[in-house]
Amino acid sequence: MKFLTALMIVICCERAVASEFKIPEVGELPRIDRRSPRPASEVLRNSAYILKFKEHAPIGDGYVILTDHSEEDYLRSLEKLVKHRKATLIKVEDLAKLYQPRSIHSLRNRLVTLKPKYVALAPRQESYRENMLLGAWELLTTLDDDPYLDVFPGILVAPSPEIFTALIDRTIRYRAITANELRPFAISQVASNEETRSLQKAGVLRKVFASHGIETPTLAVYTPRATEAPELKGEKSWKIRLSRKGDFVKEFAPELSEVLRAARLVIMHGHGIPGMSCSVDIEGIPIDSRNAVILSGSCFSAAPTESDFPRMTSAPGGYKVAPRPAFATQYIERGATVFFGHMRLSSGFPHLYPVLEKWLSGATVGEAYQQLINGIIDLRGFQSGRYVVKQPANRRRLPQNALLYSIFGDPAIMPFESLTAEAAK
Repeated sequence: MKFLTALMIVICCERAVASEFKIPEVGELPRIDRRSPRPASEVLRNSAYILKFKEHAPIGDGYVILTDHSEEDYLRSLEKLVKHRKATLIKVEDLAKLYQPRSIHSLRNRLVTLKPKYVALAPRQESYRENMLLGAWELLTTLDDDPYLDVFPGILVAPSPEIFTALIDRTIRYRAITANELRPFAISQVASNEETRSLQKAGVLRKVFASHGIETPTLAVYTPRATEAPELKGEKSWKIRLSRKGDFVKEFAPELSEVLRAARLVIMHGHGIPGMSCSVDIEGIPIDSRNAVILSGSCFSAAPTESDFPRMTSAPGGYKVAPRPAFATQYIERGATVFFGHMRLSSGFPHLYPVLEKWLSGATVGEAYQQLINGIIDLRGFQSGRYVVKQPANRRRLPQNALLYSIFGDPAIMPFESLTAEAAK
């Protein structure tokens, strides 16, 4: 608990103060867990640290799919995945009520018997909500005696049977992206002359990929308050300056659009609301893009259509929260196979980067997801019985918000071939 109190108040919605713009090497950023000394205030304010992951071996080698779909079209697609993964399909009445004693006890016993390595949650669109995810953590952390997730999880969700079928078909065909095919693209939002941490993270990513001989095109979107903010230099570094508060980018210049369209990996840092991430509206993403893996550090990038938590009318950055489809589900509709996001208030880079780092080492979707949630459980001291919010208080920031990261994708997919292994060839 040495720095936890400070960490809880220095989250994505805090306004940054003026400081020298510096792009550190990723190795200079402290790795943080529960036992770490309290970082400097500037480190917390600028999100210039990385969460330490917590490894925990899964309880077995199997693959289980939990779903509350009853429509034949959805079930037909899931049966394809069952065959592909040699999985067990378990149907429940309502994944949104997974945490209820009648459901959770029988499921726990079934999973302990099946001993899965991977568990894919395939909820109906209306079941995908905060307590569904928190109920899953309650279930999946109690398959043995320690407080950590005992399987590698993933979420398979789409707004229609047709989009779900296309997602499952892409999943089955998916092959790990090699270093030669990677083509990353980094998008950052510069909110003001002082708030430049998202731009800094794009620079950090550029250095990380450059160390592997990979070029990273970048886009920085400047809000009207960022009149004198710094810029990233170099080739393939684009800038868009918005003229009015609340404007979003809905169309890119042809050259930039082509580069974004060709990217296999897109990483975004900045503020967001449903349907918008880093001042980029989902309408601006090319429909026929090759964007296979997307990581968004924005708030609400994977927001549910129905919420168990108190409604928020405003978001960090001064944006109004409107009832739009989530950026994540719309990106899946546009052809993405894996999406990292958050249901509500995201901590951005400190939790996003270690997921990306793990994937770039050759880990599966579910392994990185498990170690992220286990790292947060370890950091915050969550235990069984403290996950689900059954009677939400009228508070903006509930402790369980920290656990609401969503990773859409088959947990057994390996997004990338290991960059280290590629370099050794």
